[in-house]
Amino acid sequence: MDITERKITKIAREAEKLVLLTLREKGVGTAEIDLIHALRHHPGCTQAALAELLHADKAAIARRTKNLEAKGYLVRKASPNDRRSQLLYPTEKAESLKYSKAEIEAEFYDYLTSALPADEAAAFAVTLHKLYTASKTESRAGFPHFKQATEGEAEHAE
Repeated sequence: MDITERKITKIAREAEKLVLLTLREKGVGTAEIDLIHALRHHPGCTQAALAELLHADKAAIARRTKNLEAKGYLVRKASPNDRRSQLLYPTEKAESLKYSKAEIEAEFYDYLTSALPADEAAAFAVTLHKLYTASKTESRAGFPHFKQATEGEAEHAE
């Protein structure tokens, strides 16, 4: 039984809604945020590569990149290997979205935890850190302990 009732995920979704609402007020839509995020992780890629990364239509990517370029979130540079091809790069303005997103999330989490007494907030932070550390360790290892535990449960169910 999931004692968390997936509430960590649900809280993260609410934080994401706030981030998207705030960024939308800055004139950046959800699909554009996804494109900027992909471009920050893959600078210098082409529109075709972005379309593949995002599993999106090439025409939609072309529209988004044009809009983001006009808004100052990305720049195009000629490919040194193929003059017909243009490579896309995020601008400092695009990089600043990353920080504004983190700031919005941090403020939201501060707001939520401010409702807790100081000792509960501190205990929650310690517990959350333990869960995060275990999660990251398991993820980096390829989830071997989780797989072993769930395979054992499946065998006992039979």
